[in-house]
Amino acid sequence: MEYSENRLLDLSYAHRPKKGKVDTPFAVLTLLLLAIGVMMVLSASFARAYYDPDKKATYYFTRQLCFALSGCGIMYLASLIPISFFRRWAFPSLACALALLLLVLVAGTEANGAKRWFSIAGVSFQPSEIAKLAVILFDAQLICKYKGKMHSFAYGVFPFALVAVLVVGLLILEPHLSASIIILGVTAALMFMGGTSLKWFVVLGSVAVAALAIMAFGMDYSSDRISAWLDPFADSSDTGYQIVQSLYSIGSGGLSGLGLGQSRQKNLYLPEEHNDFIFAVVCEELGFIGACAILVLFALLILRGFWLAMHCRDRYSFLVCGGISSLLAIQVILNVAVVTNLVPCTGISLPFFSYGGTALWLQLGEMGIILSASRRVNEKINKGSK
Repeated sequence: MEYSENRLLDLSYAHRPKKGKVDTPFAVLTLLLLAIGVMMVLSASFARAYYDPDKKATYYFTRQLCFALSGCGIMYLASLIPISFFRRWAFPSLACALALLLLVLVAGTEANGAKRWFSIAGVSFQPSEIAKLAVILFDAQLICKYKGKMHSFAYGVFPFALVAVLVVGLLILEPHLSASIIILGVTAALMFMGGTSLKWFVVLGSVAVAALAIMAFGMDYSSDRISAWLDPFADSSDTGYQIVQSLYSIGSGGLSGLGLGQSRQKNLYLPEEHNDFIFAVVCEELGFIGACAILVLFALLILRGFWLAMHCRDRYSFLVCGGISSLLAIQVILNVAVVTNLVPCTGISLPFFSYGGTALWLQLGEMGIILSASRRVNEKINKGSK
């Protein structure tokens, strides 16, 4: 794949009028997953909302539907914005994310022993969601700046490690271990795409794993989760309760599922049934076949994102599309791994499915950025076919 060696030429491409259409397969896959996700929020949250005297039975569904519809508007608007705009705002977005991560430690809402959220007018959001996108935009900018020098430690490792340490350090103070893992994973993916020498991945990977292991075993809440992961049934009424109920839910679904809306575990047995553990309800109601179908849709969306990245006409668009696709892949894989007890329980949501408005807005905004890049990809393909 050839990229323009002239930065001004890259920017001039990005400023050209958007003649191409957005990528239809990517847009359709996104909307399809979003529609299924909203439907599953209705099913998974109905019982919890029904038994809450302060809420209507469709409380979570109504809010998620509103967020989904408005999020589609955000995705469309993002698809109209040239990639050069995001490139210009790469550093300010990272600075804003770092400021919010600092502020949440002081003025954030505390829940379950962690300060991760801001609550404004009844709407909560996590600065970590903004940090994920900001790291992608900024790291992509660095890679474009240091192209040709990415094999060295000074240019291909140090600046990216510094950004990761700053962001992850603030996340650990919340604490937010799952977001830290995602940030490290996305950073590694971007460095790989940017051309960082493989030897540095071995060194940095060892350091990162050792650091995460120390943090995980050094924090009381993390060590409890690791114990529950190793043997959830040893304390199934306390530390292992959530994962045990998740496994019951998955096992109850069998091959074809109990039917949409027929989950038993969502009736106040499974915690976070409409949020981080919604995939367990998917397995119970739609069965192994339905769950695999949804994972296939995610795989197709991710692969299409990488395909668009490989066909982008400038290096920055390639890196941003590849970074967002990597972020999506990491979150889906980790969420499914947590729900099935392949990895210790952490607070990782399932994109387009888990309840949460601001996270959904950002996810759809990220899809809009890829669609923005796809306009130029389709313009290139259309010109080539003439």
